Amino acid sequence: MAIQFDTDNLEEPKEPKKGGGLNLSLPVGNRRAGSADRMFFTEQLALLIETGESLYGALTAIVAQTENPEMRGIVEKIALDISEGRSFASALAEHDHIFSSTYVNLVAASETGGFMHEVLEQLLEMEEKREELRTTLVSAATYPLFLIAFSFAVVVFVLVVVFPKFGDMFESIHNQLPMSTKALMAASDVMRQYWYLLLGGLGILGVAAHQWLNSESGAARVDYLKLHTPGARDIFVQIYLVQSLQVLSLSLNNGVSVMDSLEACRDVVKNSLFRRLLQGVEDSVQAGGGVAAGLADSSFLPDLAKHMISTGEQTGNLGKVAGRISIYYEAQLAKKLDKVSKLAEPLMLLIMGVVVGVLVSSLILPIFKLSRAVS
Repeated sequence: MAIQFDTDNLEEPKEPKKGGGLNLSLPVGNRRAGSADRMFFTEQLALLIETGESLYGALTAIVAQTENPEMRGIVEKIALDISEGRSFASALAEHDHIFSSTYVNLVAASETGGFMHEVLEQLLEMEEKREELRTTLVSAATYPLFLIAFSFAVVVFVLVVVFPKFGDMFESIHNQLPMSTKALMAASDVMRQYWYLLLGGLGILGVAAHQWLNSESGAARVDYLKLHTPGARDIFVQIYLVQSLQVLSLSLNNGVSVMDSLEACRDVVKNSLFRRLLQGVEDSVQAGGGVAAGLADSSFLPDLAKHMISTGEQTGNLGKVAGRISIYYEAQLAKKLDKVSKLAEPLMLLIMGVVVGVLVSSLILPIFKLSRAVS
């Protein structure tokens, strides 16, 4: 799950090589290959292998069905490597921006064990679960963000368009105006006279924030807040648990070593603090302490998860137990996000109502005072 698979730049186009009649040039300037292309590749490959097609034949058939130019070039290169005698896993490993270490390790295990079709279906199921989680997160955040943007647009419109029309009218009773009206009229004047400076300042602030967030210190600070902010902490911990335990379960259940499985878990999680925790688990396993011992001192992991992992390790069913834990916390996460979304809607509407109420009252009260003065 979560959920970032992409690259910044395509490789320079290569000269076509001989081998199976495959053209290895990659057109430049097209959409980058990503998770959707990987899911299509995995689904088609699993289907073709299930029907008895050879690996090379399946890959060449997928080339003709792949629309994304970059992904088509990658599949062509993998097919060429297979025709030259390389293993499928090593061919996939060359394209680590598309195929993660989890994907490569599981394919390697399936090549040895002869159950590639089953592993590909499991990888596809994991991809689909990740996509479902991403969709759930986006859905939970969309409505509150829309209300924030709409409220901001209403405030700007009123200050820039509506308030100036009342400026001359309110001038005669300026000393009697409410503080809110004076403050909003001052803000209106600043926005109309210095809008270019405000836009420039917002642009500079946005660039500075972007650079800070992409810096090592900024990213580390955000990662810390995700795991230590009350309310948000439980959500992010469950997200990372679901992501890592799904990979751990899938890897262990298909014969991947514990160390390779933990490394794959570390690759899928994008939080530096959680990755450090997983690195500590790897160190614990190397020292003979086990997975549960490496998690024991964690301050943000739920006790239930620690206890179940310890039980699974003691009984030799860690892969199965990790899968059950991920399913449990995935369900808990869906309920929590639904609850947060339902609470956020009335809260945002209340805030929006207060903002609009302040704007309206700042206009109406002075008008009442003017009408009394005239009468």
